[in-house]
This record gives sequence, C-alpha cells and structure tokens, in this order.
Amino acid sequence: MASSHGSSPVPRPGVGGRDGIYHKERDPSSPRCRRPVRSLPDVCPKEPTGEGRGLCDGPSVVAEHDRWTVYSSKVNLPAALNDPRLAKRESDFFTKTWGLDFAETEVMPSFYLPNITREHFGPYLQETAQREKIHERCKTICPNKDDVDRYVTQFCSAVCFLQIFLKPDFALEDPATFNAVLPWSHFNSAGGKSSRDVASSKLLQEKLSHYLDVVEVSIARQISLRSEAFFHAMSSQHELQDQLQETQRAVAVLRGRTADMDRIMCQGPLRALRTALARNNCVKLHNKLKLMAAVHQTQPTVQLLLSTSEFVGALELIATTKEVLQQELQGIHSFRHLGSQLCELEKLIDKMMVEDFSMYARSDLSRCLRDEPQVLEKERLESLVFGLLRQRKLDFLDIYSDEMILAAKAIVAQCVAESVLHIEEIDTEVVTKLADQMRLMTFPQWFEVLKNVFESFLLFLQRIKATLSVIGNVVLEVLDSNQKNRLLEEAGSGASGQESSQGSSLLQGEAELAYLTHEGLFISDALNEAQQQQQAAAQDQKTGSTEAADTCVLLFGCDSSSSAVFSRVLTASVSVFVSSSGENMMPTELEMNRVINNSQELLYTASDVSHDRCVKVLTARAKDGSLERLNSAEFVCLSQAVEGFVRDTEELCGRRSVSLRGALQSQANRFVHRFHEERKTKLSLLLDNERWKQAEVPAEFQDLVNSIADGRITLPERKTPGPEDRKPTEFLLVNGQKYAVVGTVLLLIRMFLEYCHCVNDIPSIATDMLTRLSDLLKHFNSRSCQLVLGAGALQVVGLKTITTKNLALASRCLQLVVHYIPIIRAHFETKLQPKQFSVLRHFDHITKDYNDHIAEISAKLVAIMDSLFEKVLSKYEVKAPMPSACFRNVCKQMAKMHEAIYELLPEEQTQMLFLRINASFKMHLKRQLARLGVVNDGGPQHGLVVVDVAFYTENVQALRSLERLDLNMAEIWEQKR
Repeated sequence: MASSHGSSPVPRPGVGGRDGIYHKERDPSSPRCRRPVRSLPDVCPKEPTGEGRGLCDGPSVVAEHDRWTVYSSKVNLPAALNDPRLAKRESDFFTKTWGLDFAETEVMPSFYLPNITREHFGPYLQETAQREKIHERCKTICPNKDDVDRYVTQFCSAVCFLQIFLKPDFALEDPATFNAVLPWSHFNSAGGKSSRDVASSKLLQEKLSHYLDVVEVSIARQISLRSEAFFHAMSSQHELQDQLQETQRAVAVLRGRTADMDRIMCQGPLRALRTALARNNCVKLHNKLKLMAAVHQTQPTVQLLLSTSEFVGALELIATTKEVLQQELQGIHSFRHLGSQLCELEKLIDKMMVEDFSMYARSDLSRCLRDEPQVLEKERLESLVFGLLRQRKLDFLDIYSDEMILAAKAIVAQCVAESVLHIEEIDTEVVTKLADQMRLMTFPQWFEVLKNVFESFLLFLQRIKATLSVIGNVVLEVLDSNQKNRLLEEAGSGASGQESSQGSSLLQGEAELAYLTHEGLFISDALNEAQQQQQAAAQDQKTGSTEAADTCVLLFGCDSSSSAVFSRVLTASVSVFVSSSGENMMPTELEMNRVINNSQELLYTASDVSHDRCVKVLTARAKDGSLERLNSAEFVCLSQAVEGFVRDTEELCGRRSVSLRGALQSQANRFVHRFHEERKTKLSLLLDNERWKQAEVPAEFQDLVNSIADGRITLPERKTPGPEDRKPTEFLLVNGQKYAVVGTVLLLIRMFLEYCHCVNDIPSIATDMLTRLSDLLKHFNSRSCQLVLGAGALQVVGLKTITTKNLALASRCLQLVVHYIPIIRAHFETKLQPKQFSVLRHFDHITKDYNDHIAEISAKLVAIMDSLFEKVLSKYEVKAPMPSACFRNVCKQMAKMHEAIYELLPEEQTQMLFLRINASFKMHLKRQLARLGVVNDGGPQHGLVVVDVAFYTENVQALRSLERLDLNMAEIWEQKR
C-alpha cells in the first residue's frame, strides 16, 4: 500500500542517491522551499596577474558594479573536487587552475579577526544543551537499520500487490491472478511441504469460513434493521414510473397541438416573411452589383477627367470609390487589388499636378511680357490650385518661386541680347558674357538697357501679382466653403437628432412586429405598414440618387451607367471642399492662412529678386569704374531712374527693398568720392597756378551770383556765346557790395553750387556731400593760407614778393566765401533729416577758420607797416628842415598802402585797418621821442615835432575814405617832468 506523508522512505530502483533511499520531493509552494536559487561560489574567481592591484580591480563599465560574494561564483565546488582529468587528487584543488607547482604556504592570521576561544561559544552551548538531550533521547527510540530494511521490504511487497490490483484486466477468477493474490502454493501438500503447513492451511480455511459466516450474519442483521426503508423505496419507485407515463402522454398531446398551430398559424406568415426577406436580399444584391459595375468604371472615368485637367473631380471620385470599397464592397474578391490601384493612381495624379503646375509656371513666366494677358489660362490655374490644396501639396509656391528666379535671370539676358543686336561695335561671338557686353556699351546705350530691364521687371511683377491674386482667391474660396460647411454642420445637428428619433421609432415598430409574431396574432396589417415605410424610404433614396447622378453627368461627363456610384460620389462632393470624406485630407484653416501668407511673401520675394538682378546689372557696369566717371547729369539720370523703379515696385508689391537702393548708395558714395576728388584736385591746381591778381568777372558768374541772391541754389544752363553778350566786369556784385576776387574763387563758387545741385538731384548723398564740401572749403582756406600768408606762392608760382595787394585780395576772397557759407548751410539743412543736423556743425568750424584767416591777413598788413615804422622812425631826428624826410617817407608808404587796398577792401575795413596802422605809428613815434628826450614843453624841438605830426595828419586824412579819420596824435607826447 502507498505510504502516507509520515511513512518511512522505501527503496526505489534506479532513483535516488548511492544508498538507494528515495527522498520525498518538497512542495515548491512550501514557504520553506521558497528560497532564492544561488549559484555555488567560484573556486577561482580571477587568476592572479601579478599587478599591484591584485584581485581588487576598480569598477568595470561592462560588468555589474555589485560587490563580489560567494554567491557570484559560476563553478560547482563538487565538480571541481571530482575533476576526472587529474589522475590523482591533490591535497589542494586550487592546483587545477594555478598548476601542480602551487605550494601551500602558511597563512598568516588576519589582524582584523579576533582570536576565538571556547568561552565565546559558552552562551550558545547553554542555549542548545536542552535540545541536544532531546535529540539523544530520540536517537535511542528510532529503529535500527534492520527494522528499516524490514519496513522497506514490506513496502515493496505492498507496491507489488498494488500493481496487481490496479491492472486493467484484473480478474480474480483467473487462476494466475488468484494465485498471485493468494499464494496457495505455500499451503499445498503436494508441494512437498510438511504436515505443519497442511495444518496451517486448514486452519486458515476454517478462519476464512468463520470470517465469511460473520460477514453474512452481519449483512442479514443490517438488512433486517433496514427492511422498512427498503420496501418504502421500492413502492416509491413504482409511483414514480406511473407519474412519468402520465407526463409522457401529456407531452405527446402538447406536441400535437403545437404542430397544428405551427401548420395553421405560423408556416404561411413565416413563408411570406421569408419571401419578403429574400426579395429584399435580391434587391440589395442587385444594387450591390450595380454599385460594383459603377466602381468598375472608376478608372476609365478618372482617365477621362484627367484628360480635361479635372484633377479635383478625379481625386474626389477616387476618394469616394475608396470609401465605397472600404464600407460597402469590403471583402469582394474581384476588387481586392482595386484599392491599391486607386492609391497608385492618386499618387500619379499628385505627380501630374506638380509637374503640370511646374510647366504652367514655366510657360507663364517665360512668355512675352508685353501685349499678352496677365494671367495665362485662369481656369487651368484654379483647377491646379484646387487639386494641390485637396492633396495638401502646400509647397507648390516653392515651385513657382524657383521658376520665378529663373525667369528673372532670363529677363536680364533677353534685354541685353536685344540691345546688343543693334550695336555694331560689339561682336557677340567674341564677347559672350553679358557683363562684358554691358561694359562695352556707351552710357546712353547701357542706360537704355537698364530702363528696359526696369520696365520688364515691372511687367514681370504685375504678372506675378495677378497670378498670386488668383491663387489667393482660390484659397479664400476654400476658407469660405469651410466656414459655410461648419455652419451647416452646426445647423444640421438638430436634424440628425430628428433622424435618430425616427430610427428609434422604426426600431420600436420592428419590436412590435416581433411581439405580434410571437403572440401568434394576425400580422398582415403590421406587414403592410412596414412595406409602406420601406417604399417611402426607397422613393426618397431613388430621388436623391437620381439627382446626384444627373449632377455627376453634368460635372464629369460620364454616362448613365456610372450614375449609381456617382450618385454617392457627388452627394458627398457637390461642393468639393465641403465633403466630409475629404475633411481629413483638406488643409486646416491655419494651413490655409499660411498659404496666403506665403503667397504674399512670394510677392515680396519677387520684388527682392527683381532688385537683386538689377543690382547685378549695376555692379556689372560699375566693375571697371565707369559709373564713377559719370558726370553729374548722367549720374543724376541714373539715380532718378533707379529711384523711380524702386518707388514703382514699392507701390506694386508693398515691400520696401533695400538692395537696389544700397547698390545705388554705394555707387553714389563712389561717385561722390570721385566727384570730390576731381574738384579738389582741380582746386589745388588752380591755387597752385593762381598769381593772386584781381580777375575780371564774366557775365555768367555774375548771373550765377544773382541767382543765388534770388534763392535759386542751382547751376544755370550754359548759354552759347553771342554778339549781344555782356562784357566782363571788374568787380563781383553781391547784394550791392563789390568783391574783388581772383579767378580761383569764381570757380570755387561754381564748385560748391555743383555740390548743392547734386544734393538736389540725389538727396540720399546729402550727408556725404556736405562732408566733402566742408573738406573742399577747408582745403581752399588752408592752401590759400599756405600760398599767401605762408609765402608759398613765391616758390609755386614764382612771385617775387607777397604784396599788400595780394594780401588784401586774399582777404576779400575769403570774405566772399564766408558770405556764402550760411546760404550753403541753409540749403543743406533742407535736405537733411532732423537726426542728421549734427553734421551742420562743420560749417560753424569752417566759418571760424575763415574769420581767423581774415584776421591774420589784417594783422599781417598792420605788421608790414609796423616793421616799416620801426625801421624809419629809428632814424628820426628833430631838426630842420621841416617836414622831415622821415615823415615824408612814412606818408609816402601810407599812400602806397592806401592805394593798394582801397579798391580791394570796403571803406569800413580800410578805416579800421588804418586806425590800427595809425596806432602802431603813434607807438613807435612815442618811443622814438622818448629816446630823443623830446617832451611837450613848448620848446624848439617840440615845435618841430608838431610840424611833422601836422604834416603826417594832413597827408593821411587827404587819402580817400580817410577824411573823417580821427588820428588823435596828442597821445605821442610825454608829459612834462
């Protein structure tokens, strides 16, 4: 028999360890068995390498960073000890890895571990002493090994008996089985056993018979005790059989009645329902077949639409057909490849639209700019834009931008080529580059090319603006359709609620019909009502489909055979961009607004590209410096043409482009630099050749000065000389004053008027021109000072000396320039912005420098007379005859001085100059009289000096414009001591 959980172990062949004992397997769900599986420690985790760190390596970037323990070993310790490769087991198993030469060494005790003695285990031994006694007592109670062997033998016998009884063909009447169960061979006398065995068998037979009698008596006793319950059960069994027979008869009657009811009441109506259902299925099948036939015509219809560039209709047809395939024709084997074919066809249409739009843009931008409509094939463009928006190809403006750049380059090349054809001096076979051809043109020829380029680009921008306007209108139309669609959806939410209520009522009618059928009542009225509802719904559907089919024929030009599928197509896409099926494909409102912004940015880009190409025309011409060598009139014409083009493009595109203005400004700066350098060089040459003599004033210069007095700061037109022309005058009249000038100053006046005239024509160079003009005026002042006051004209021109007339003439010329500086300042102030007024301070500095120079010239004139007085009066002696020769010489020099400057300087300046000269004379005379000891004592010497002073005063006051000059010679006398 099988042992229980507490049974002793029994031997099992071929199972277990070397002792042949079978150990019971532990339940894995037991808490004691739920221990984590740990590997045995590695006997040699790492070989010694001789490095300084030994086994204590740092963390690895590959291995785990956990600290190594004995549970991290990957080698089984028993396997290492039972290594079959070694013939003889060494005393230490580490020789397996480290070699047979590994020698044991005495291990020094660790300094970190304490010495353990028996006293450390005292508390533990006291705690386990009682348990040890119990364990020893149990060892005496447990059976010895012989008892265990007996128990094992008995257990094996029980197992053998169990194998016999558990056979599927166990039969006790079989002699072999009977003998196996009861081995009577032990009790058979024929077996040669002793009489003791025979007696034992008889005794056993009697014992078994006794047991049989006891069992029979017990059974009889039990039957007698339970006889009443047995007979009661038998009677209950008979009653149950009678009730079952009655139930069987009732069920048969009920089945008969049910069959009659089914035959009379149900089979006819159900047959009608089946017929109606079959008819409906046939109608659905017919409609499905018609739908399949219409879907089968999708590809030819798409080809027809594409042939007429109806991309939107083709895309909507493909989208709706795909929807029909996914919803109503899903799973149809014949259409299994149609979906992928439609997807490929849709991709092909995308490529066709992109290529067609690229071809349209190329043909539109490369056609002649004159005498043609601004928008080419407007309907085709709208169709392309609708299709591209439908497919979310929002980068089509980039294609247009690329074509626009290429067309802009071609415009310049075409204008240059057309002009070169009419110029015989340029051989296009030799000079192939456009820039070289433009540099070989004269300025009028090149300027004509530039004007043609400007005109072409204006027409080019007008065409681009018209095309982008059409694109913008399409986008706005789509946005408007989306907004209307949103409003319709919001308004249709109530209608959808009503439809849902109708659907619920229909479901309620179907429920009532099922209830009537279940009750078995008359259902003809219910069927008639249901048929009427179905006919009304079918009529509405037929009307809607007919209208959709008619619309399909009108829009797409397809035949009536395809009207079934197109009824569904155009129901969803009568308004192309309001269809719910394409709602996910259509761009959002944000993307539409981005397209509109991109179109506006494209117009700005077109303006920038046009300006950039014009800049290249300018730079190509200016590469050899030809634009810098233009005269003022030519550069003004160029500036006006550029400003006009920039102004027109700003009005057309609404974008202020700075590239062309910047290029013009750069050329203007170079022009101003060359303009200034030419005039500065010219002025230097004039000054170097100036002999500082009074020059005649031609009539044209007088007219120039008169125009300035009238407020016209500009150069008058040159007049051809004629017989009636006025003769030159001696002086230049400026506001009623006479100015004796040299020829250089007249040309200087014309120069700064040229500066002012350039500012009038090119206001953008006002600050630069003001700086250059101030530099020119400073140069004239400094150079004239070097030549006159510094006596540089003696070496440069070859003058023998710098006379007082030269000095007076230079002073008067400086005064004339100072007179015009405020006028120039006021003119430039009108051309500058308020934030640029700070540059006007240059005129204040120039005015101060000129006035200082004039004062220095006056001081120089006084110094000349002062040196003369000092030289002459140092020899003065008070003696007869009177007037003395010294005073006669002084009066003679004074007369010469007056004669030299009288006609050059105005009367007031002459008087002020002679007052200063007279003061110098009095100072030197007073000093000489003091040296001679002449005092105001009324003596003879005093009388003689009075005569000389009277002679001096009379002669000085006799000079023109000095009659009323108060010389006040009384200050020369020393007071009487």
